[in-house]
Amino acid sequence: MAHHHEHSQAIVHRLSRVIGHLEAIKGMVEADRDCSEVLTQIAAAKSAINNIGREVLKEHIQHCVVEAVEEGNQQVLDDLSAALDRFWK
Repeated sequence: MAHHHEHSQAIVHRLSRVIGHLEAIKGMVEADRDCSEVLTQIAAAKSAINNIGREVLKEHIQHCVVEAVEEGNQQVLDDLSAALDRFWK
């Protein structure tokens, strides 16, 4: 199901920044940078990804889930539950 949310462009921009950050981390590893520096940057990238995930979840709940509940669509709630299980693994 194709849909567009109010903050999609901001999320795409944040994802692009994380991709750049991951490329920089890759360069650090290739340059044999100190492991603690690499781990610090990996932690920052993980945090950024988690924050993006929270934004996507918030958008999903505010739009898709609310609409599905109003329509009595249980499948969307089941899908959300499964997605949350995967997200928090």
